[in-house]
Amino acid sequence: MPAQTARSYYSANQFAGLLGLARWQLRVGLEHGLLPGPDLDADRWSAGLAEGARGRGEEIIARFGVEPPVGSARAAARLAARVGLDVERPDIEVLVARGDLGVISSFRGHPVYLLRDLDLLDSDVVRQVVTARKGPLTDTVDTAGAVTILGWPRKTFDRIAAERDLAADRLGRYALSDVQALQADEDLVHQVAEEKRRLARARTRRSEIHIEDVVRAWVLRCSAYVDRDTDQPPDIAPLGRAIRALRTVRAEIASQEPISP
Repeated sequence: MPAQTARSYYSANQFAGLLGLARWQLRVGLEHGLLPGPDLDADRWSAGLAEGARGRGEEIIARFGVEPPVGSARAAARLAARVGLDVERPDIEVLVARGDLGVISSFRGHPVYLLRDLDLLDSDVVRQVVTARKGPLTDTVDTAGAVTILGWPRKTFDRIAAERDLAADRLGRYALSDVQALQADEDLVHQVAEEKRRLARARTRRSEIHIEDVVRAWVLRCSAYVDRDTDQPPDIAPLGRAIRALRTVRAEIASQEPISP
């Protein structure tokens, strides 16, 4: 049995793997001073330093959880669905300024937030912030606001609003209570969820077909070169990208929930 070579250093990916962390957890742990920074050039950790931090992975997971943080747009959407209000990105900033919500890190220069911090926010606090922004418009929502609360595609909301004869005021706004009633309709919510899954599966399948066509076209060009029908062999790089993309999209198809009959 060949002898194993002792590791002398760890890259960021290797250090995260040693600790049982995702890269975002490693980054946040470093930012919050819970992990030692790299002590070698090229952002690498010496084996001794890395091994000494091995037990801190569980602490990072306990503090920050396992779900990656989100930006303000997704944070607003998550709160909107939970509290039944048209929460917007500026509301997230107000919640931070008030001290109700903490910024856990940043991504490409933008603040990000832990999902569990969003889920722990008091609904009344969120309602205060949204009401302060909307003023006299508090009891109504525009189409964008309704879509945010419901988490539906706009076309879906437009169709259902027409089917249900949902009344709009002279500003084209809907009563918040009417939108919340749609959100509370379990049969309707299930119907829309199934529709969204069906559309998602159709989009993914279209992507798969497109990638398969790219691979087949490459094979034809390769055959043409082998058969001396052309003097130029096909570039291998596009094939590699296509195969990786095909593997990704097929994994996505396999993970999608089956459609109810």
